[in-house]
Amino acid sequence: MAPSLPLDEKSIFTATQLLAAGDLVAFPTETVYGLGADARNGTAVAKIFAAKGRPSFNPLISHVATADAAFALGQETDIALALATAFWPGPLTLILHRADDCPIALLTSAGLDKIAVRVPAHSGAQRLLHAFDGPIAAPSANPSGQISPSRAAHVIAGLGDKVPLILDDGPCESGIESTIVDCTGPIATILRPGGITRTEISAVLSAAGLASTAEASAPIIDQQSPASPGQMESHYAPTKLVRLNVTTPLPGDEFIGFGAISGLGELNLTLSHSGDLAEAAANLFEMLHAADASSRATVAIAPIPQEGLGEAINDRLSRAAAPRPT
Repeated sequence: MAPSLPLDEKSIFTATQLLAAGDLVAFPTETVYGLGADARNGTAVAKIFAAKGRPSFNPLISHVATADAAFALGQETDIALALATAFWPGPLTLILHRADDCPIALLTSAGLDKIAVRVPAHSGAQRLLHAFDGPIAAPSANPSGQISPSRAAHVIAGLGDKVPLILDDGPCESGIESTIVDCTGPIATILRPGGITRTEISAVLSAAGLASTAEASAPIIDQQSPASPGQMESHYAPTKLVRLNVTTPLPGDEFIGFGAISGLGELNLTLSHSGDLAEAAANLFEMLHAADASSRATVAIAPIPQEGLGEAINDRLSRAAAPRPT
């Protein structure tokens, strides 16, 4: 079983030694736990794909400590700078054209001429990134397509002995992944909704006099060649069948409620008793893990409003409920 250590100076030092040697380390961010490797080392990054069983055409996010470090890897644009100034450190990933001397391994970006970069706000992730002094490629630390981990225990359950070290700093604050924005064209395009809402992004870009598709629907995605993480149709999925927008559960359902619709089933789960979307986002993956571990045959989930963080929650739920690849 993978060793889990409290996140402190000693375990961070051990983690940097492992990363420098081309090994994997799972670590917390404010969104979910990530499975990290040196983003510049293609052999190390290949271990991420092997551990997760992840399609090699699915690009990875490279985490760095500062905006300056990000723009040393990818080309700065007016859109990228405005968003980075407003939301970094935080749950926002920017898609940038590679800098001419970008050291990010091509496997990290799935062979694309663009890279995905993020500056996390989590204090432990920041300490690790500053200590390592390099970009860390880190998708969510779970088997590909399954529920993202918001606790170290989820990493242990999903990846077992496939990762040499897990840095444990308790539950993640947000519990839902970063918003991904393509900043490489004349118009900003949201590729994945997440912890930063469309309204927030639109407000920043509008104030800066920049164009975006922040208030429009996300573009249609080529499932065989996603431009960023989290765009596969089936993703974040429990092992059980998932049904959405359920107000009256069936006898075999483990029902996850929201707001006035109470959770039922053996676990009496709810994303938020008060109907708070931020609380629901933080609880989402924890509730899915619990429902998947119950004795009930299926998972049913109450309707979630399609507003603010509700868009990101519904995005994750629709992928969790999508038909599984064959």
